[in-house]
Amino acid sequence: MALLVGKHINKIDKKGRVSVPKPFRASVMERGGSVLYVYPSFNYPAIEACGEEFMRRLTESLCGKEMFSNEQEDLAAAVLDSAHALPFDPEGRVVLPKDLIAHAGISGEALFVGRGESMHIWQPDAHEIHRRNGIDQVRARRATLPLLPSSPEKGGA
Repeated sequence: MALLVGKHINKIDKKGRVSVPKPFRASVMERGGSVLYVYPSFNYPAIEACGEEFMRRLTESLCGKEMFSNEQEDLAAAVLDSAHALPFDPEGRVVLPKDLIAHAGISGEALFVGRGESMHIWQPDAHEIHRRNGIDQVRARRATLPLLPSSPEKGGA
């Protein structure tokens, strides 16, 4: 399955309609999805977006938390309570909810940023500041990323 990588900027109209980049839309549909799930990032002024499979995994992760615990309730409120399932129109567009547009400070253009199995939707200038800060922090920490071995189900040996 195709990974969601790279950046794409698309115009957003006054109704909140925005075209989901074709490679991102294809990846969501390839994974059996017909809608794009969106919810506010609780770390950044951005919108988190994913397909059905990834949203199921998030839900399963929440089910793995202690039932009725504060942690489970807080995470469910941050993700599931705030989530919207957005159908694609025939042109590959979705209508972003006004509360999420306001959360991300989006107007005029929306920047779709791939995150492997999910994506973020940003106001372009805000993302550029975030991206530069992240690169600066990686350099300052001299961060490394160990390469995990391939698993057989992911096409490895």
